[in-house]
Amino acid sequence: MKIAVLSGKGGTGKTLVSVNLAAATNESVYIDCDVEEPNGHLFFKPYNVSKKNFSVKIPVADENLCIGCRKCVEFCKFNALAYINKKLIVFDEVCHSCGGCSLLCPEKAITEREKIIGEVQIGVSDGVTVITGILNTGEASGVPIIKSLLDNEEAGKKVYTLIDCPPGSACVVMESIKEADYCILVAEPTLFGVHNLSMVYELVRLFNKPFGAVLNKCLDGENPSEKFCTDNNIKVLGKIPFDNELGKINSNALISVRENEKYREMFSSLLKIVAKEAEYETAINS
Repeated sequence: MKIAVLSGKGGTGKTLVSVNLAAATNESVYIDCDVEEPNGHLFFKPYNVSKKNFSVKIPVADENLCIGCRKCVEFCKFNALAYINKKLIVFDEVCHSCGGCSLLCPEKAITEREKIIGEVQIGVSDGVTVITGILNTGEASGVPIIKSLLDNEEAGKKVYTLIDCPPGSACVVMESIKEADYCILVAEPTLFGVHNLSMVYELVRLFNKPFGAVLNKCLDGENPSEKFCTDNNIKVLGKIPFDNELGKINSNALISVRENEKYREMFSSLLKIVAKEAEYETAINS
């Protein structure tokens, strides 16, 4: 079962939820798809970590073979190619590495080179397989790395796969939830929290994914995010209180379920609710 954890912005508690749910299972896979700022590994502190560079293919033009027909330029929908002053220019930053230009070129003037854009790390932490993607600074898109993370052979080896998505609702988030069986929307109890919740709410509806909400940092009194859930028939899977002890454990990069039995019971209960909801949604949609 693949469970994706989303939030409309950073700092909402997405990593708190995904890390602790993964740790509560003892046997799971945790995938950190927040490749621009991965931090799940700081909590898990995995051992036996293997590291592998991740590269994409970028077109290279041979000036001696290129006749300036511009067929490749016209083909590229991302404007990654331009023919200027009798020379084919490649803009690496916007190239999507589809390989179409090299296939289309009638003179075979375009070949491809490998460009390293990041790294994939795989380690283990007390029964949890930790897979982390790291995008190099300055690279435009982490989508290729995220695709690789989710296609990793380790992802299907255990009962639960927890996907820690990037914040927001951009392309990298869409890629992260494509194969998810269930989505958890993490929200804060503020008006700004409602705005951020509404973004990911629209996203999971667009992808027709079953989902529920977890409300973090809850206090007594009015909770605008809970009201939003009620108004839009969003099931509230659980509430995490505004808790100084929990905050201290988290700020010290420790995993709450491994530090305190109270939190182990809380996240284990949440996992059971999520699993039950996912199984129910799968049954009614099959």
